[in-house]
Amino acid sequence: MKKIEAIIRKTKFDEVKEALNKAGIEFFSFWEVRGIGKAHEERIYRGVAYDTSTIERILISIYCREKFVKPTIDAILSAAATGEIGDGKIFVSDIADAFRIRTGEEGDKALYIEGGE
Repeated sequence: MKKIEAIIRKTKFDEVKEALNKAGIEFFSFWEVRGIGKAHEERIYRGVAYDTSTIERILISIYCREKFVKPTIDAILSAAATGEIGDGKIFVSDIADAFRIRTGEEGDKALYIEGGE
């Protein structure tokens, strides 16, 4: 099992969500997050200076079986890319085990309904 975390632009969230659904990912968690990047810029609006160094992003967290890792990454890469700096990052890490609280199922079975992919 793997955990895939992706930090993407807020404006690309709907496209990524749709791409993940097509890739077979039916459930994931997400949070609105802020980060600080390399680009530091000050914008002036009506005479007031605003610091734009903090960037609004979406953090997506997905737990999946090995067979879904490549399709999931490909879906995020294709849907989230604009070709500009700040498109985001994807992180993949190993998950030692998982348990479904309701039934006590362990491992891969805890992630999906029995009989499903």
